[in-house]
Amino acid sequence: MRVLVTGGAGFIGSHIVTALAALGHEPVVLDALLPSAHPGRGTALSVPGAAACFHGDVRDPALVRRALRGVDAVCHQAAMVGLGRDFTDAPDYVSCNDLGTAALLATMAGSGVRDLVLAGSMVVYGEGRYNCPRHGTVRPGPRTPADLDAGRFEPVCPVCGRTLVPGLVAEDAPADPRNVYATTKLAQEHLAAAWARTTGGSAVSLRYHNVYGPGMPRDTPYAGVASFFRSALERGEAPRVFEDGGQRRDFVHVRDVAAANVTALTSLPGMPGGGFRAYNTGSGQPHTVGEMAAALALAHGGPEPVVTGEYRLGDVRHITASSRRLTSELGWRPQVAFADGMAEFARASLRAPAGA
Repeated sequence: MRVLVTGGAGFIGSHIVTALAALGHEPVVLDALLPSAHPGRGTALSVPGAAACFHGDVRDPALVRRALRGVDAVCHQAAMVGLGRDFTDAPDYVSCNDLGTAALLATMAGSGVRDLVLAGSMVVYGEGRYNCPRHGTVRPGPRTPADLDAGRFEPVCPVCGRTLVPGLVAEDAPADPRNVYATTKLAQEHLAAAWARTTGGSAVSLRYHNVYGPGMPRDTPYAGVASFFRSALERGEAPRVFEDGGQRRDFVHVRDVAAANVTALTSLPGMPGGGFRAYNTGSGQPHTVGEMAAALALAHGGPEPVVTGEYRLGDVRHITASSRRLTSELGWRPQVAFADGMAEFARASLRAPAGA
């Protein structure tokens, strides 16, 4: 199978290319090498395992048409990620993520390629699943600056104000994006679903949880929390844990995410035409951010994390999901345990900082 991997030079994309090549597939890479994801890299594009590489943007239809020649499926990883700096990033996020996806799908519509795997995200849910002892499953609203300033980090029942019990969110939960990045990721899914209905294609969105592993970008405003902690340890500094460290997440290894993409790509030909399906993609082992920081610091040999009480407005408190649909329908299983993955990541190389 020949697969176009957009963003194939990036953190997750390059691991997908490796996984595809290892199984005898032909990955083709298209990457714009955005400075936010590839600081100091320039425009030279070469990805180990790739059958061909195209440097450029998914918003360039002529380039995408060339990259799509002979391709059986597209694995769309190209995107701006993370919360960014502030709302002034919004036009860039919408242009890269949503206009970029629309342009890619429009070119695919005219090319005859009808199978798509999209890099989705758990951020489309907003807060995760919560249960109130009195009112059952509830959806708390966004946390207020006043509560966060006072150290009241846990969401409460919107009806009675009681403390909530976090649980696992399933794919049928209502979407509730709470920042610009989350909004663009949900829009990408709607675009993919509309493309599938219109063209008779098949589309899968893998809603990634907190992906970590070798080759993560260093601590730019667009990096994930695991990267911030790992970069601090490399500098000999203590990881700074926001809030009280009790935020629950699902940290999933990048090789497991790459394997999920390969599984989805090879399953697409058997899906009914005109279909869209979303799958949570996590390890199934929820941990707090504080636990992750402690495990990473221990494996690295210190220094120990510092809990700061700081917060980022727009962050959610708990978001952990069930990946049962992905395991039961497509047969994917995560292979990297939390302790093993953190031990490896503590010593793994990161992407070079700007100016390197």
